[in-house]
Amino acid sequence: MIATTRATFFDGWGHPLFALAMIGLGAIGLYSGDFASVWQHMPIENMPGRSFLAYLAAIIELLAGIAILFRPTIALASRVLLVFLSLWLVALKIPGVVTAPLVEAMWLGFGEIAVMVAGAWIIVATHSGRNGSRFLTGPTGVRNARILFAIALPMIGLSHFVYVDETMKFVPAWIPAPQFWAYLTGAGSLLACLGILSGVFARLAAALEAAMLVIITPLVWTPWLTPAPVNQFQLTGFLISSAIACGAWIVADSYRARAWLGRTT
Repeated sequence: MIATTRATFFDGWGHPLFALAMIGLGAIGLYSGDFASVWQHMPIENMPGRSFLAYLAAIIELLAGIAILFRPTIALASRVLLVFLSLWLVALKIPGVVTAPLVEAMWLGFGEIAVMVAGAWIIVATHSGRNGSRFLTGPTGVRNARILFAIALPMIGLSHFVYVDETMKFVPAWIPAPQFWAYLTGAGSLLACLGILSGVFARLAAALEAAMLVIITPLVWTPWLTPAPVNQFQLTGFLISSAIACGAWIVADSYRARAWLGRTT
C-alpha cells in the first residue's frame, strides 16, 4: 500500500522549487514572446497564432507556478499545470516519437517532459483530497505518477550511451574522465527505473535519481561553472533542467513515508 497524506503543504523542497522553475519559464516566455526553444519546439514555424499561443503558454506557466505555492489555489492550479504539461508532452513530443521511433533524441525529449508531468501529477494526487478520478488522485494517482516517472528514465539514460560524444560535451572541462560520467549517469537512470518499477529500494532509487539531476543542472547550465556566455537559450535550459530535476525531486519526496532500503508494493 502506498502512503500519501495531506499532513503538510510542501512535502519537501521539490514542490516550491518546481513552482519557481515554472514561474521563471513563464517570465522568459512573456519577455521573449516565444516558446522555450528546442524544449517547446513547434513543428510549424509559421503557424497562425503562434505568438498568441506562446504568450498563452507563458501566462499558464507563470500563474500556475505562483498558484501552486498557496494552499487555497493549489488544487486547481496543479490540475491546470498537469493538463498543460500533458498537452506539451502529447502535442510536441509524441509526434516526434511516432514519426521517428528509432531516433533516441525523440525519446529523450519525451522522457524529460514526462518527468515534469510526473512531478505535477504527484502534486495533484496529494492535494486533491477525494475530488477527482481515482486514476489521478490519492494513492492510485501517486502510484501512476511514479510509474510514468520510472518509464521516462530509460529514455533519458539511454541517450547518454547513444549520444555519448554529445553528452561528454556537457561535462564541464574541469571535471576529469567525461566519458565515465556520461556512462555513469546514464546507467544511474536505468537502475533507478528498475528500482522504482520493482519496488526494491524504490525510495533510494528515486532520491538518487533526483539528486543526480539536481547536481547536473548547475554543472551544465550555470554561467559561473561553464565558459559559455549567459544568453536566453542557456537561461531557458537552466530552468527546463531545474523543472525536470524538481519533478524528479517531487516523486522522490512522495516516498518519504517509506524506508530507504524497504520494498514498495
